[in-house]
Amino acid sequence: MANDGHSRDPSGAGKAGVKPGGRGRVTLQIIADRLEVSTATVSLALRESPLVADGTRLRVQQIAREMGYSYNRSAASLRTDRTNILGVGFHDITNPYFAELLAAIEETAAAHGRSILLGTYAENLQRQDRVLTTLKEYRPDGMIICPAGGTTAETLQHLMAAQVPLVQLSREIPGIGLDFVGSDDRHGTVLAVEHLIGLGHTRIAFLGESPLISTGRNRYRGYCETLAKHGLPLDPTIVYSAYGTRENGLKGVQKVLDAANPPTAAICFNDLTAFGAMLGLRHRGLEAGADFSIIGCDDVQEASQWYPALTTVKNFQDEMGRKTAEMLLRRIADPAAPPQRAVLTPELVVRGTTAPPKATR
Repeated sequence: MANDGHSRDPSGAGKAGVKPGGRGRVTLQIIADRLEVSTATVSLALRESPLVADGTRLRVQQIAREMGYSYNRSAASLRTDRTNILGVGFHDITNPYFAELLAAIEETAAAHGRSILLGTYAENLQRQDRVLTTLKEYRPDGMIICPAGGTTAETLQHLMAAQVPLVQLSREIPGIGLDFVGSDDRHGTVLAVEHLIGLGHTRIAFLGESPLISTGRNRYRGYCETLAKHGLPLDPTIVYSAYGTRENGLKGVQKVLDAANPPTAAICFNDLTAFGAMLGLRHRGLEAGADFSIIGCDDVQEASQWYPALTTVKNFQDEMGRKTAEMLLRRIADPAAPPQRAVLTPELVVRGTTAPPKATR
């Protein structure tokens, strides 16, 4: 064999014992050998410890990046019985309401040194079971759940049996005895209906009646009770039962407009339903605010950007997400503490989609 003047490792390994381009795992010992320091120094440097001199810390971090070092969370979790992972199970992430909740949860978790593992399952109980089982297999320190419609205490029993710390968010399973963070959904709808009645509306539809979820039951209850308080009849022909989506808002508003005695306004289960309803009005040559009043719920960022801007019930997603993450961290620290409930008080935000009935102007 010709000698080109350079020594060669017959194994093909580099100086630190890792094959170039190979998938051998880079360890703290390999980095320590490369820099001729102790593994303890490498570990401290990677954790930004002030005990390591700045120059050494930067050299360790640079070499670790160059060598493709990856922190072994599995090994660390075996040592500490903590993964520093919080599982999050949502039925919907396409709804900006849940995206805003997730952003607040992630920001709070990161501030406490935790990472988020997300699973979604639509309104599908079988898919929810698979997703939550998979999340559980990653051994999260705890989980935040917004359950799919129709979820019961039995549905979540496998998580409770595994003693996974749990916090329910937005939707609540009755009688399960778990921590909960959400909004006073009944009160929010009362505010909305009172606003429309104050404007002179007496025929008020409800779009998105959903008895399989606590938010749906509570919002619809506020609607029914407020109508009764003012002596207004509950007319099933102007109640549209469906989950809160843009498509259902579009279909729902057109259905109630076809009633024998159509409404002049509508309460929508959420902002997505309201956006769909506004489009449904345009299909009929009508405009929200000018020809028909619409109120949403959640006050997602998009609500103020529509034209006209949406009148809606503000649920304070930032605060709700932060409180949920904080509650889960407390539950992880003290698994035996009594169940806690944090219910935020919503506010009505009046914008351009509500006005007195057209006939009264």
